[in-house]
Amino acid sequence: MVNKKICSLEGILELLVADKIVEQEKASMVLSLVSEKDRKSLHPLEIIASRQWINESQPDQVLSLDFLTNWLAAQSGLSRHYFDPLKMDVGACTSVVSYAYASRFGILPVKVSDAEVTVAVSDPFQFEWKDEIDRIVNRPIKTVFANPQELKSYSLEFYSISRAMDNAGANQNQGASTLQNLEQLIQLGNIGSVDADDQHIVSIVDWLMQYAFTQRASDIHIEPRREQGNVRFRIDGVMHQVYEIPANITAAVVSRIKIMGRLDVAEKRKPQDGRIKTRSPDGAEIELRLSSMPTAFGEKLVLRIFDPEVLVKNFSALGLEKRESDIWNAMIGQPHGIILVTGPTGSGKTTTLYTSLKHLARPEVNVCTIEDPIELVEPSFNQMQVQHNIELDFASGVKTLLRQDPDIIMIGEIRDRETAEMAVQAALTGHLVLSTLHTNDAPS
Repeated sequence: MVNKKICSLEGILELLVADKIVEQEKASMVLSLVSEKDRKSLHPLEIIASRQWINESQPDQVLSLDFLTNWLAAQSGLSRHYFDPLKMDVGACTSVVSYAYASRFGILPVKVSDAEVTVAVSDPFQFEWKDEIDRIVNRPIKTVFANPQELKSYSLEFYSISRAMDNAGANQNQGASTLQNLEQLIQLGNIGSVDADDQHIVSIVDWLMQYAFTQRASDIHIEPRREQGNVRFRIDGVMHQVYEIPANITAAVVSRIKIMGRLDVAEKRKPQDGRIKTRSPDGAEIELRLSSMPTAFGEKLVLRIFDPEVLVKNFSALGLEKRESDIWNAMIGQPHGIILVTGPTGSGKTTTLYTSLKHLARPEVNVCTIEDPIELVEPSFNQMQVQHNIELDFASGVKTLLRQDPDIIMIGEIRDRETAEMAVQAALTGHLVLSTLHTNDAPS
């Protein structure tokens, strides 16, 4: 008889069979087929979820990892924990126990307060770790059960960034001119010379970018303060505090990103703009637009994230229902006229225009754009960027485009009367014009 209170593959399957969720035949089959390697590297719930079995009690329910997590939480009597990294104090959580200890027992502190410490576990029946943590924190411990795959992933991620922060901080405290020395090390690393000292800053920057991609952030804000630097993400139009970084490390992180964007690292007195091309965790190419600004406590940096996948989205992926999509297709299918997409910053105006242009771009059509700046480079468009230093603005750009025999013109934004007049003139002379207007709400 298998002890049902042991979170083993045998124990979990026996519970599932007893609950009439899995047939005994399937349970026996997976026990005979699963490899020793999978037993050691995967949680029992991950192994079962990978089979994509149907719930025998509810045929319309697949035994997904999320379903199994909820089921095992109910079996153990623990609350199910849902990770929200933006609400976690990563530094406080990772300081409770070491990564080695946390990974050994499959646990992760997820909330630390004066009243109690909340610990997420992947084994709801094993509490050998509790006495040690109780001795360390000397306050009540609340235990919750979490998706084991997410717990493993976040544990590695959070401890990695904390270790990088600690190592970078230790290196920053060595010597009087540590920041300048660190900048030199990062520059050396950028041209191929590997040095362990700069690798910690590189790790921090890489983590911030990859984390922003996974959270679907549209912007990364790195803001210097007197004692601590703030890292915030804008997600769905709302700013979220992500991490606090020591001020000296903040400056080094900003310098590293400036190097990646080919900005002048030594110039800290005036704003600069640049671009970075990198890849998301799933390998997709992503472009970031950089903007630096001098503040009272140092340089503030904003990274605007542009996902090239917006170009291959269909209109239903943008949230349009079939009726709305048909109306929009009919509008952009007109040979001439003007179409304006309106809304506040971050509402999807640019995404809508790019998706529409990609839909319209064909070998027999000449698509020209004037943008400030070019947010996504697309080979099927003829894209021109506003350059105020040579008096190339939207209005003069439209005049130039009209002499380029265009079929479709995209104007990044109509900001003034002259640009509006040129857009209307282009529409009246047989061109299809697409543009945006900034508005805060529907009435405006």
